[in-house]
Amino acid sequence: MSLKESVAIGQLLGLLESRYAMRVLWALRDGRGQTFRLLQDSVGGITPNTLNTRIKELREAGLLVHGDEGYAVTPIGGDLLKRLNDLQAFAGKWASSQAKKAK
Repeated sequence: MSLKESVAIGQLLGLLESRYAMRVLWALRDGRGQTFRLLQDSVGGITPNTLNTRIKELREAGLLVHGDEGYAVTPIGGDLLKRLNDLQAFAGKWASSQAKKAK
């Protein structure tokens, strides 16, 4: 991996590690726009101030836009979500393994 790639990965992970950033993107994974209030409800437990901050950061990063139908992921944001789609299948397997350990 080149230094440039390492820096890019570090920047992306830094953005996604921000509290609720992944949840905001995940809430928009169906491609439909959501109003601020609906997005807040979809994410759950996020304050308006934190949501405003995450929206600003994700818009500046080119992953989110605000259009006529509300907030939605950009094409590159959609590409990121496609790449993270395996996370749902992995989470199910992981939860099962954790449940087996607890027994």
